[in-house]
Parts: sequence; C-alpha cells; structure tokens
Amino acid sequence: MKVKDFVSGVLTGVAAGLIVNQAFEKLNPKTPAERVLNDVKEAFKKEGPIDGSWIVMKPEPFTNNVLSMEVYRGGISRIRNGELEQFEFAANAETGTVVELIQK
Repeated sequence: MKVKDFVSGVLTGVAAGLIVNQAFEKLNPKTPAERVLNDVKEAFKKEGPIDGSWIVMKPEPFTNNVLSMEVYRGGISRIRNGELEQFEFAANAETGTVVELIQK
C-alpha cells in the first residue's frame, strides 16, 4: 500500500465521520446532560457552595398536565445554615431549561 493511498483513505474516513456526526446532531438536537448539570450547578453556586450533584444521562418522558417532553433528571445537595438541603430537578433534554425543581 502506498502512503498516498493510506493518507487518502484516512482523510476520507475523517470527512465521512464529520458528515455523519453533523447529520446525527441535526436529527437529535438534545443538549448534553453534562451541560445541563453544569448550568444547574452554576445557578446553585450563586447562593453558596454545593456538596454534590448527579444527573441521569439518558432522557426520560415527562408530563406536567399540559406539557409532554423528554427530560434529564438530576439532583443537587448543599449545606445551608448547618442543615443538609437536597433538590431534585427535571430539565428539558432539548433546551436544558429546568421544568421542575423539588426540595427533598
């Protein structure tokens, strides 16, 4: 195999991968779960430090009387005034907007 043929094959593979990735993103316009969790954490950090956080990486169905959508579920914990506070949230998987926040 010639080096020229090998390089040509690699470049073709990379180009095809980029095209497939862009097509997938257009068909699946979900906000990455990590970005959603970081946004929620930043909002909580404005009120003080947080102790822990988690998020389910796979979206799940959510209905709120009127709205139906896929959401990421997650949670935040923090110590405030010496007391543990725990929150669970649901965020729209497409936009990242928090649609439900419950203090546990």
